[in-house]
Amino acid sequence: MKMLGGSGAGAVAAGEERKRLAAAVLLVEAARLDGHVDAAEREAIRNALQAHFALSPEDAAALLAAGEEKAADATSLVPFTRAIKENYDPQERVEIVEMLWEVVYADRILHELEDNLLRRIGGLIYVSDRERAEARKRVLRRLGLEQ
Repeated sequence: MKMLGGSGAGAVAAGEERKRLAAAVLLVEAARLDGHVDAAEREAIRNALQAHFALSPEDAAALLAAGEEKAADATSLVPFTRAIKENYDPQERVEIVEMLWEVVYADRILHELEDNLLRRIGGLIYVSDRERAEARKRVLRRLGLEQ
């Protein structure tokens, strides 16, 4: 399945596409955990994907749409967390957690289920509690929500 096209550089390699899709699914799942995905959360996901993967706005939107489709069909997050764990280096996994924090704080409210999800995902992708907490603090500072 060709999800993203390159701008003159050809299609994204299948392995890279799977890595990106796994990240997008986790971001979508974090956004929809509180029962709805609002415009701020969708924008946070799109911005995070665009910045992290150096995508065009169109490619980021396509990746978000593919992530939403996969998340809707998923019965478990394990295949996606496994793809992250196996294909991202430790620093990249911390960056994924930071992206997740950006999404859950897009509405300026951290719901208990969102916090729990980030704790579970952190464990599944081998990001320590300390690294997860530090990523959270960086996002809170960036968003002006320091506690």
